Amino acid sequence: MQMTTSIPTLLRLKNVLSARGIGKSKHYTDIQEGLFTPPVKICERTSAWPAHEVAAINTARIAGKSDDQIRKLVKKLVAARSAK
Repeated sequence: MQMTTSIPTLLRLKNVLSARGIGKSKHYTDIQEGLFTPPVKICERTSAWPAHEVAAINTARIAGKSDDQIRKLVKKLVAARSAK
C-alpha cells in the first residue's frame, strides 16, 4: 500500500495573476478590500499565496458569490492558516 502526502503548493504573484485573469493593481486592491487573501512571506523579500486559497476564491467567483460572501471566505482562509 502506497501512502501519498499532499504537499501544499505556493504560487508566486505572476502565477496568481494569471490564474485570476487580472492585473497587479486590481489584485492588491482586492487584498486591501478583503476580497483576496494576503500573501505569505516565504523569505525576506519573497511572498506567495497558497494554491488552495487561490482555487477556493476563484471557485467562489465562478459560482457567482457576492463580495460579502467572498470576504467571509477570505477571513475563513486566513484564519485557517494559523489553525494548522
